[in-house]
Amino acid sequence: MTHVIAQPCRGPRCATCLAICPVDCIGPTPADPAWSRATMLYIDPELCIDCGLCVHECPANAIFPQHRLPSRWRIFTLINAVFFHLTRRR
Repeated sequence: MTHVIAQPCRGPRCATCLAICPVDCIGPTPADPAWSRATMLYIDPELCIDCGLCVHECPANAIFPQHRLPSRWRIFTLINAVFFHLTRRR
């Protein structure tokens, strides 16, 4: 199981989830070139350990366990995965 960041995310403006993640599975980070253009953050489904710490830290209430993701935001499961897939290919 993994967690997913969905539409309410405000990206770098409220990136408190970055600091709380024990496995650094949320990105982009300030060290990434994409940081300055980021409109939202993403969770790497291959690295997420399903700890749930980010859920409570997110001020926008944009992070959900995948099985509890509202149906209108199910596409964000794919969007989060694609972000990291494309990042790894560079």
